Formats: sequence, C-alpha cells, structure tokens
Amino acid sequence: MEKNPSFLLKEVLVGSSDKKLNRQISLLKKQGRIRKIAPRLYSPIFKESAETIIRRNLFEVIALLYPGALLSHRSAFEFEPTSAGHIFLTHTYTRKVSIPGISLRFIEGPGPTDNDRIFYGNLRVSQQARAFLENLQTLGTPGPTSRSIALPRVEEKLEQMIRIQGEEEIKQLRETAADLARELNMDRAFKRLELIIGALLSTRDVRVLNTPLGAARALGLPYDPERVHLFQDLFRELESSHFPLRKDHNTSSKAFRNFAFFESYFSNYIEGTVFEIDEARQIVETNRPLPARDEDSHDILGTYQLVSSREQMSVLPQSTGELLSLLKERHRVLLGARSNQQPGLFKVQNNKAGNTLFVDWELVAGTLTRGFEIYQALSNPFKRAIYMLFMVSEVHPFKDGNGRIARIMMNAELVAADHARIMIPTVYREDYLGALRKLTRRSQATAFIRMLDRVADFSLTVQGEDMDKMQIYLESCNAFTESTEGALRFQGS
Repeated sequence: MEKNPSFLLKEVLVGSSDKKLNRQISLLKKQGRIRKIAPRLYSPIFKESAETIIRRNLFEVIALLYPGALLSHRSAFEFEPTSAGHIFLTHTYTRKVSIPGISLRFIEGPGPTDNDRIFYGNLRVSQQARAFLENLQTLGTPGPTSRSIALPRVEEKLEQMIRIQGEEEIKQLRETAADLARELNMDRAFKRLELIIGALLSTRDVRVLNTPLGAARALGLPYDPERVHLFQDLFRELESSHFPLRKDHNTSSKAFRNFAFFESYFSNYIEGTVFEIDEARQIVETNRPLPARDEDSHDILGTYQLVSSREQMSVLPQSTGELLSLLKERHRVLLGARSNQQPGLFKVQNNKAGNTLFVDWELVAGTLTRGFEIYQALSNPFKRAIYMLFMVSEVHPFKDGNGRIARIMMNAELVAADHARIMIPTVYREDYLGALRKLTRRSQATAFIRMLDRVADFSLTVQGEDMDKMQIYLESCNAFTESTEGALRFQGS
C-alpha cells in the first residue's frame, strides 16, 4: 500500500466491490487515519461532524454511492436539500435512505435520457423540460418533504424564462417536453405544463394561473419582480420613518421661478449637461438656445418650462393610466428638441448605467403599474416624493432624460402639497448617485432616505425673490462646487 494514498486528498472515501481499495480503507481505519462517518462512507477529517462533511460533499457522495441515479423532481431545480434535508432522485427502485443530515428519497422511474445532463461523476440531473414534467406529475400539498415544488413556483419559473429568454425559448421547451412526455409516459404532466405555458402566452385560459406575475403577463402587463421587491423595501422603510413638515416659502410667482431655475440647472448638471451659471441664466431669460449648443440649451429650457409652472407641477396621477400618460407628456416637453431620443415614448430597447441594467423595455408599463399600486398606499407627500423619484429612476422608462423626469415627478408631489421642493446641488451629486446605487444594488433604503432628508433641509433654506441673492447664497453653500472640492454648507446644518 502507498504510504500516502492519493485518495486521502479527498474528504470522503467510499467502500466498494474493489477488494484492493477496501483493504486500503480497512488498514487506514485501523491506523486511525480515517474514520467511518456513515455506512460505506469514510473521511480523513476528524474535527468536523459527519453531517458537515457529507453536506459539503453531498453530490460526490451520491455519485459514489449510487452510480446511475438521476437527480430529479424538485432537486433538479434546487440543487440542495430541502429544509427537511431531503434530496430526490430517480432510480431503479423506490426507497428512503438516511445518511447523517440527509434523507435520500429514491423514486422508481425511467433512467437518464441522452439529454439529461451529466452533473457529477456518474450522477446525472434531469434536463429542464424533464424537471418541469416531474414537478407537475403530482399536485399534492407542497412542503419540505414533497418531491415537487409548489405549483406557483413552477409558474414563476416559466414566466421568468419568457421574461429573460423570450417566447421562443419557452415554445422550444414545450416541444421538447411533448417528446419527452411520450417517451417517459408523462402525458398528464405535459397537459398541465401546456396549459400553463399557453396561459402565459395568452393562447389558453388565464384562469389556470396562480400568481400575480403570471396573470400580469397573460394580461399583457408583465413586470420585473426584483424591482417590485425593491419598491416594497423602500415602502416599508418610508412607512417606519418620520419627517418634519417643510412648508414652501417660495410662494410668490417670482420666488417659485427663481427656485425652478436653479432646480433645472442642477438637475441637468447631474446628467452631464454642464453650463456656466451665467450661460444658463441667459438661455432661460431670453428663451433662446445658445447657437453652439442648441440641444443642450433646449434641455435646460425643457426642464425649466416644466418645473417653473406651478400649475403643471401640481398635477399628480390618480391612476396607472394617468401615471403613464403624465410621464410621457412631461418627457415630450423635456426632450422635445431631441427627436433622436424619442420624446414622449417609452424606450424600445434596454438601457443601463455602468453595471446597472434597468428594467427590460417590455416590462416598463407593467413594472410602473405594480409600483404605482404600492405608491397609492403612501399618504405623506414627502414619502410619496421619495418613492416616486426612486420608482421612475429605477424603471428608467425612456431612452434618455430619466433622471430629470424622476426628479420632476418627485417635486410635483411636493408642489401639489405646498411643501418645499428639493434641488440636488452639484456638490451633492455623488452622494445622491451613490445612495441611489446602494438602494438599487444592495436594497439599502436608509441611506437613500437620509440623503434626501438632508438635501430637503438644505433646499428649504433656498428662498427669495432676488435671483442674484439666491445665487450668492448657493455659492456660499458650495452648491456649485464639485463634491471632490468641498462639502455642502447651509444655514441650520
């Protein structure tokens, strides 16, 4: 026998019909170099429990103990034990085998087909179409001991396939499943699968569907469930928060327009439309674009046209239809001079910023619809403003101009309630964008809310009927300074 057999590098060893191997295992056990952790299972690890070792090497253990078995049913989707410690496999017999921490549930059935995937050594796993059929064979009570995932989870998986891979992919799945059903005698399961797929594609009765996600797709309003979860997280955080009442002091028409100018200037600066402040004032005061920067100038004018109108900014959506119409109309005004950006129309291809991919263009209307349902449960104007800002920004419904539209929608909530509006000064740009990213990528709503609460305190101090004095005050606050060069300072901070 080798002094240090190579198989000692493994965490689990399995006894077999190989007499030489069994003699080696027996000798190593006598020498105290390995220990028995389960029937036919040994390990050179002594400091961890048998359950821990087996869990870490589960599929290798199954492949060694039961060559030719097929990881099937719910386990072909989950690739891990259920909360009750069950793993489901198809084999030549029906049996329950217990090893430390795991219950192997063998179901007698057809062996692997040519397209069932090789998973680990001699262990195979049901191909996707077969796994769907297996999970639709029985519709018993779902739970951690059931061989099948719950029917709504099957539906969600099929909807996700359409959402991510497209309708052609699920049609191909249906064709493959039809062939497999004939081969494996799973006709009843295929009929169930066909009904669900047909309903999701709106070609069969939608009443067979069990989930809001599936029903929304069947009705032509599919949505992004991950974004809706984010909206729910923000809603919960907002509902547990309290904010001071900030009544607007810029009540005269002139003071309202003065604030609107700087609001427009900073909102465009965030998106990279950078002007000297005197240039921006000239554009607004003359209502004429700079000849050398026609489109950029119109961005300033379009934003200002919207946010300087108290009447326009007092309009709030009362229904989903009004929300979609209002977004499109405000976008049409905002980017009216940029015909290549499809003003007033939702995007027809996907967009992203850095590593963030926004809501799929086909899911825009549905995601906004679901988001609006959550929005309606908020009553406080400041909470609604924060929520609306994030919802529109996160969906990114347009080819361009999404950030500006989101901030316009935010401030409309405040104007309609006679609350002070919010401007995001240049010095606060990175804090603003960073807090947005934290909520998008890590579901951290607290930082986003605190950021807006602080900038709302600052915005409340920006007031007056003299634009020159307002500009001087903003300069004293470092509002026009890049964040790398200073920090926001204001009265009461």
